[in-house]
Amino acid sequence: MGRSQAEAIRQTLELAPWCESLGYHRFWVSEHHSHPSIVGSAPEVLLGALAARTTRIRLGSAGVMLPHYAAYKVAEQFRVLDALAPGRLDLGVGRAPGSDGRTAQVLNPDRYASERFPQQVMELQAWVTGQPLPAGHPGHGVWACPSADTAPTVWMLGSSDYGAQLAAHLGLPYAFAYFITEGQGVEQAMDLYRETYRPSQAHPQPHPAICVWALAADTEEEAWRLFQSRARWRMDRNIGRLTALYPPEEAVREYTPSEQLALETLRANALVGTGEQVAAKLRALSKRLAVDEIAVITWTHDPQAQRRSYQLLAQAMG
Repeated sequence: MGRSQAEAIRQTLELAPWCESLGYHRFWVSEHHSHPSIVGSAPEVLLGALAARTTRIRLGSAGVMLPHYAAYKVAEQFRVLDALAPGRLDLGVGRAPGSDGRTAQVLNPDRYASERFPQQVMELQAWVTGQPLPAGHPGHGVWACPSADTAPTVWMLGSSDYGAQLAAHLGLPYAFAYFITEGQGVEQAMDLYRETYRPSQAHPQPHPAICVWALAADTEEEAWRLFQSRARWRMDRNIGRLTALYPPEEAVREYTPSEQLALETLRANALVGTGEQVAAKLRALSKRLAVDEIAVITWTHDPQAQRRSYQLLAQAMG
């Protein structure tokens, strides 16, 4: 709120090399549609621009909402991206629409598309890695170009048991959207993933990760002030109201008793504070869930506060 959506896209182009300079391992961008506060509607386009501005950091989608598209076309897009940033591409895929039902229908009128998601993922894997599809498949003999010695790494994204089980069945890395569920269901999903994992040639061992919302500032007081924007967005979302992100000083509103209770729960579990405080919470979470990798999303109204948060976390995590 107060800045254009186009400006938010341009700020993302500046954020990726900044995170690369801080030593981060990955930089992922999401896919959402018709959404006032998340404008990453075309990650495959954005990733091309990010590839031109970075040299080391892995770039990826978190994710491509595969039921909207033909798996072959997605494979082609990411083969091109891999040519621009060889060996640095992560192709995260998800089954959720990333939008409301009406928008999802506009993207793909086939209401049964999500039921073919497992088949799409298997086809996508074959095409991005240059493996032939079996005889009798319509895609047999069809190849996704350009070919190369490197290939994007396919990740399964999810916030429920479904994605965990499918990732385990296909032998894929799995990232749980902790920030969406506020952690609910994460233990069960991770247990299912590990217990049912079927080793694949590319991934002989399970590779679980979680994606959290976290915010660090120079003082704890400042961190909680910035948190007001996130809190307001979450409370509005709970009642079906999607808006742009409010500045902290404009974010506070009167909450109903039930909202106040939800807000207190949100605050109690929030990864907010100084860099050292948030780093300690992240380490504890990593140990509890036995994950070696945590992706961090930081929403702030002020882009400079966002950059500072990533900087403080990088310094504190060492």
